[in-house]
This record gives sequence, C-alpha cells and structure tokens, in this order.
Amino acid sequence: MPMTRRQLVWGGAGLSAALAVPAVQHMAWGRRDFARPGYDPFAPDLPGRASWMNWSGSQRATPVAIDFPDSEANLADLVAGTPHRIRPVGSGHSFSALVPSAGRIVDVSALSGLYGYDPATGEARFGAGTRLFEVARSLNELGRALPNLPDIDVQTLAGSFATGTHGTGNRLSALHDYVTAFRMVTARGEILDINAEQAPDLFQAGKVSLGALGLMTEFTLKTVPAFRLRRQMTIEPVGPFLERIEALGEAHRNFEFFYSPGTGLVAWLVHDIAEGPVTDRGESEDEDFLAGLKDLRDTFGWFPWLRRQIAGMAFPRGTVEDVVDDSFALLSTTRPTRFNEMEYHLPRAEGVATLRRVIAMLDRRQDAFFPLEYRHVAADSAWLSPFQGGPRASIAIHAAVDEHFDYFFDAFEPVYRAVGGRPHWGKLNRLDQAGAASLYPDFNRFRALRRDLDPDGKFLNPYLASLFGEAFDA
Repeated sequence: MPMTRRQLVWGGAGLSAALAVPAVQHMAWGRRDFARPGYDPFAPDLPGRASWMNWSGSQRATPVAIDFPDSEANLADLVAGTPHRIRPVGSGHSFSALVPSAGRIVDVSALSGLYGYDPATGEARFGAGTRLFEVARSLNELGRALPNLPDIDVQTLAGSFATGTHGTGNRLSALHDYVTAFRMVTARGEILDINAEQAPDLFQAGKVSLGALGLMTEFTLKTVPAFRLRRQMTIEPVGPFLERIEALGEAHRNFEFFYSPGTGLVAWLVHDIAEGPVTDRGESEDEDFLAGLKDLRDTFGWFPWLRRQIAGMAFPRGTVEDVVDDSFALLSTTRPTRFNEMEYHLPRAEGVATLRRVIAMLDRRQDAFFPLEYRHVAADSAWLSPFQGGPRASIAIHAAVDEHFDYFFDAFEPVYRAVGGRPHWGKLNRLDQAGAASLYPDFNRFRALRRDLDPDGKFLNPYLASLFGEAFDA
C-alpha cells in the first residue's frame, strides 16, 4: 500500500500539536501494555522431548518425536510400526489446535515437487509436502497455473487442502476443489489411491480431512493455462463503499478488501485477466504501513476522533496501484509480520450486514489496529468444506502475534455463529461437535468414515477427539 509509517507518524505529530492534545491522557495511554500475558516467542523446551510450535506461537507441543520420512514407503512403515498417536504438520500456518500431539508429529516436506504432468488432461501430480509457491513456479514453467491462490504461499498442499484454504472470487472455489485424486497412508500403514469414481465418499471426505483420515502423500490437481492479471487497489471511505460490495464482487474475477480499524477507510483490491508486459511493482510497503497503523494505535488509540483524522490526512485516495503480473505473483505472497487470526465463512446473503456489525465493533475497540480482510468464495461439495452447499463471504480479523486475542471468541465468534458462519478450520475457533453437526450436513458421515479408517484413533489429538466426540487417553 503506497503509504508509509513515516506519513502516519508525522501526520499524527502535526495534528496533535495543532490541537494541543491533553498531555495527561496522552501519557496514560502511552503507558498501556498491549502484550498478552504468557507470550513466548520461543518453542517449548522439555528435556528428552522434541519441540514444536506453529507460525504464531499460539499452538505448542513437546512430542515424543518429529519425523521427516523421505518416501511414501517409509511413511507407511512409520505409521504401521509406531505405538504412538500421530499428527501431520505442514508449514505451521494454522492457528487452531490441529497439530499438537504428545505422540509423534510427522512432517512430509520431503514428499514434494512435481511428480508428473499430463498435457492431454492438464492434470499435474505433486508431493503432498510441496509448498504453494513451488507448485506455482513448477506449473509456470509448463505454461500452466492453478485457477486461484490464497494470500500466503508457503503453505503445503496437504495443509492447504486439509483446512479448506481459499482465495477470493465469486466464481472461484477453494483450493481443495482442484483435487482430482490423492494418495494417503491409513492408520494400518496401507497406501490408498483415491478418486471420485472409485471411492466417492472417501474422495469427498478426504479433500478437507483435517488430517484425521490418514496422511496424504500425493495429489493430482486440475490446472489451467498460465495467465496474467491486472491488479488495481483503490482507497476510499468505508460508508459508500459498503453499498457496492456485491456489485464489485460480481464485476471482477478476484475481489477483496481490507478495513483498518479506527480509520474509516478501506483499501479494496480487484484482479482481472490481462494481456501485455509485466509492470515493475517495486518493493512492497505493506509491512511499513502495518507498523504505521500500530504506531497510530499506540499513540492515539485513546482519542478515536483524532486517530481517524490523522489516518484521513495520511491515507491517499482513489486508485493507488495499477499493475500487471503473472497470476501467482499477484495473488499470493509471504507474510513477514506474524499475527493470530480468526476467519469465519458466512452465507453470502449475510455477508454485508454482518460486516457492518463487525466493523462497528472493531472501531469501538481502541486497541485494534490490524486490518480486517473480506473475501468471496464459490461453493464446492467436499463434506467438511466451509463452502459446501453454497457461496460464502469470509471475514477475517487479526491481532499482533504478541497481543491478546481472547475477544475474538467472546465478542466476534458469537456474531458469526448467529448467522450460520463456519470457521476456517485452520483459524482460531471454538466449534464443538454439536455445532459442527448443525453446520455440516455430512459431518456425521465423516465421523463414521473416520472411525472405520482409524478405529483406534491413531490420528487423533485432544482437539480432534473433542470435535468428533471420541474418547481420548493420551
């Protein structure tokens, strides 16, 4: 975003001086500690045990071992031979408790790369541990691409599909909908080849599996000819913009926007198919901008009117970016600044009304500064897909990695649940068995299939056992 931390800081200093901001209130706010108690940036240390934590540090574990099998056969031997429970791990970008285990954690990063490509069908086979940026680059060398990508490009295929990871676009479905076949290791160490024709139930369950059915080793994916996109970013006041959300989503291939709490302004992004040369985009200023929003909160969060005025002076208006590049280069990036996140997927008809309420709630929280993200996702048919049965509007809220996020559960999650919202499986949520059964028509079918494949619960951890209503003895 073409606005720097310096612009916000200097704008704040100038306006506060002109208004003679009360020093006592200013200083009192400046002494406020936003850090959450117990935050530790380092993985746990327990003698004689392995150590793991996720990207944000919100999930931690000290398993018996962390294993890195270098082949499908070795993975199958490991699963069949160990007496311990097993949980798979990808890039660690999930914030929910899918991975932590006192047993073994298995990383399939070695099962990666392009295994094969069929020019006749456009299908490509990849190892389950392949990162999205590696998938995108390998396909680009073949003149191919995935139809869509999520925000973050370091996730593994297995992790992305297992949690229902998605991009945005009214007519674009989540990533798991590109899967046409997969291979997995069962709790007994068997290797299964699964597709929709030969095993339709397991195929629909396995595309979004939470890592509860088996350990994925390989995926076959639908691809499309490589394409370029034109990205345009526009900044404007939030009020009139909200009236145009549905129209913008319908008019553009990819549509999303970000709202920065306390500013009254949105930055909306659209991507459309483009021809022509790649545009020089320069270096991203997103991290600098985010740091500026934090500075603005830290200094003027106590005075909402002043905070809004400063942002209003510093934010540019109108179209602030207009570039062309390969699709994967624009749709997906890395995220250097760490955070914790809750994202819920709402029935599309409830999206804008719920969004209005969420924005008002964030604006009332003087400590919030991380931008809200809003996206559209098309429907698909996977049993545990948040998008099963109809299109969804997704609202994601964030907090800095070292700041408290308990209010996500207390204040915001009930708002999403009240309108039939389903959580992103990899994001913070407190969905329980009863709630999941009420939201997912095939949830109990999934539970039964899981029990048939893994009657002893080898792939369960406390979180999944609770979700599926299974007894758990670590």
